[in-house]
Amino acid sequence: MTYELSETPDAARAADGPARHAHRLRLNKIPEVTVYFWIIKVLCTTVGETAADLLNEKAGLGLTGVSVLMSALLAVVLVVQFRTTAYRAGVYWLAVALISVVGTLISDNLTDNMGVPLETTTTVFGIILAVVFVVWYRRERTLSIHSIDTTSREAFYWLAVLFTFALGTAAGDLVSERMDLGYWLSAILFALAIAAVGIAHFTLGLDAVWSFWIAYILTRPLGASIGDYLSQPTGDGGLGFGTVVTSGLFLAVILGLVVYLTVTRKDVADAGRVARPVV
Repeated sequence: MTYELSETPDAARAADGPARHAHRLRLNKIPEVTVYFWIIKVLCTTVGETAADLLNEKAGLGLTGVSVLMSALLAVVLVVQFRTTAYRAGVYWLAVALISVVGTLISDNLTDNMGVPLETTTTVFGIILAVVFVVWYRRERTLSIHSIDTTSREAFYWLAVLFTFALGTAAGDLVSERMDLGYWLSAILFALAIAAVGIAHFTLGLDAVWSFWIAYILTRPLGASIGDYLSQPTGDGGLGFGTVVTSGLFLAVILGLVVYLTVTRKDVADAGRVARPVV
């Protein structure tokens, strides 16, 4: 997909008053939205689903214990991410992988431990995410991921990412389990929804920033459905590879791609870029 996610000139002028401009001293902290971005994002969402199940089942800590452990690890990595002065592929994607696990665990805790219906969690996470976007835009006058160059914008970005994962988990479980579509059909449904967003953007002029965020949300249930299809027993509609094999395979691919991007820097945005085709 091609996404023009930079601020418009008017938005940039509105956001860049003298006081605000003085704080914009860093390079953009987010990678260029290339095909590699979407591949790794889907892989991370799959790992978020399977790794959460793996840790819950094998570590013996229970959902609460695993949630505390993974949240602590995420906090450490985010501290490192916030302290970097530019995009670092390894740090950034480790944060995404961990936040995918934590987002999954938040949804699972509410559903499995507290008995909150999936319909409720999906609705609540959707409202929270909408509030994050509204506050983010009112404060910064842009939701562009090509302008994550201040601490404030980076904080809003990661908060939005967290709730896209939580929302995607709840919505994915709602569709695949409560609506009884199964993992494979759910994956196809979410893939078609992402394709529809792309078509709406290219042919109907759907705003680029919103196209990105809608697709970003939808990749979460897509990746989760793929992960469940691969890892769950055949009797439950999966292929029976298990969470260990599925998580290990996807983590290996993620690692390979991150190393490749670290070396080639193909996902580092050009300074001063206004627009660039992604694929």
